[in-house]
Amino acid sequence: MTTNLEAADAPPTTATPTVTPVALTHRPGRWIDGWNPEDSAFWDREGRGIAGRNLRWSIFAEFLGFVVWQLWSIVVVMLPTAGFSFSTAETFWLISMPSLVGATLRFPYSFMVPRFGGRNWTIISAGLLLIPSIALALCVGNPDTPFGVMLVVAGLAGFGGGNFASSMSNITYFYPQREKGWALGLNAAGGNLGAAVAQFVVPIAVTVGAAATLNLSLAGWIWVPFILLAMFGAYRYMDNLSSAKADLRGSAAALREPHLWLLALLYIGTFGSFIGFASVFPKLIADQFPDFSSFAVGSASISLAFLGALIGSLARPFGGRLADRFGGAVVTMSAFAVMALGALAVLWTLPLANFWLFLGCFLLLFVAAGVGNGSTYRMIPSVFAARSGLRDAHHRSGDVGTQRKAAAALGLISAIGAYGGFVIPQILGLSHGATGSYSAAFIGFIGAYVVLFAVTFLVYFRKNASLAGQRL
Repeated sequence: MTTNLEAADAPPTTATPTVTPVALTHRPGRWIDGWNPEDSAFWDREGRGIAGRNLRWSIFAEFLGFVVWQLWSIVVVMLPTAGFSFSTAETFWLISMPSLVGATLRFPYSFMVPRFGGRNWTIISAGLLLIPSIALALCVGNPDTPFGVMLVVAGLAGFGGGNFASSMSNITYFYPQREKGWALGLNAAGGNLGAAVAQFVVPIAVTVGAAATLNLSLAGWIWVPFILLAMFGAYRYMDNLSSAKADLRGSAAALREPHLWLLALLYIGTFGSFIGFASVFPKLIADQFPDFSSFAVGSASISLAFLGALIGSLARPFGGRLADRFGGAVVTMSAFAVMALGALAVLWTLPLANFWLFLGCFLLLFVAAGVGNGSTYRMIPSVFAARSGLRDAHHRSGDVGTQRKAAAALGLISAIGAYGGFVIPQILGLSHGATGSYSAAFIGFIGAYVVLFAVTFLVYFRKNASLAGQRL
């Protein structure tokens, strides 16, 4: 078998690949044989409709995954009101533990679609969300629940974070190379919106019917019927592709590919920033601006923190679309430049104690991170296609082996990048614990974005860079 590394040393090919007319075969269990979205006639005739149906239910299931993943980001802010007494350090651990577990689960989840089928694994992974939802509902209803138990239950929310890797790996098989950016962007954005919805809905739901205390258990119970609906929808309307096969040797080759690690580093900067800041934003607002952290609507308190996750999620598909048009490298590089400016603006506004200025600067940071999420993820299949020898890697995905390596890389990179959701809250917590301020953390973030801008420029954009001409 020719690895990506071996193919990269071979002379590039300019020949147009022969596309065999597609004849689909449907088998029991909603298995499909003969899927080839690169065949334009097939794609226009029936492929687009089938792919769109699978994408819609994938988005819904992943959306719920993000909801569950980010429940603790808003629940921890309300724990003192519900009678819990945890230290600042313990609070940051409850915020970051779901990201740590979710990032780790993304590694095995990356290989579940080839093992079980995209439809089958969506049913299973959605069903697993019932565990952290019900566990949260039970433990937050009792203020005497020990911190250790709370930490374990928070870790179970990582099931929701793992869903992203399998969902994105599944969708990449359904779409042609020329439309992967938009499709993956929509799938990811729909999932990312779950963070915003969790932070918006939970503060309202837990106050419904409550007199003096919060009914915090509803933060978990309200998602159970939606999870059951996602399981039914995946069972009834999604498909398994027989072409989505595991290639362990290809995955091993992908891990030896230097560009996988470079792209993972970029993804830590984009997606890691998004999920890290989204999870900690309610805490930051509550700490820095207690008088502006919520609006009272009757007995309900609606946190403004959901705006960050909302804006970042909506920006993600446009990052993929811009990358489709202009190339991922230039969009990613621009995103890091704006993220550095946004973090610098947040740093400057902290001493001013102006909530609206702080919120505006932070939303700029979320927009840039969202755009960078989409563009960086769009670069992954293009980079692997280019390393296999294709000249027009921006529009062509290469052979089946290359596509499988790229699919494995999508999952692996998403797993590595998600660790940013653990690192960012921990850095902010350490900064606050050591100095009483978050300023030191933001100085570090600015430096990191400048370094990632330089890496993107030198490796993927600079005129003499080996892959720059590919418009990745």
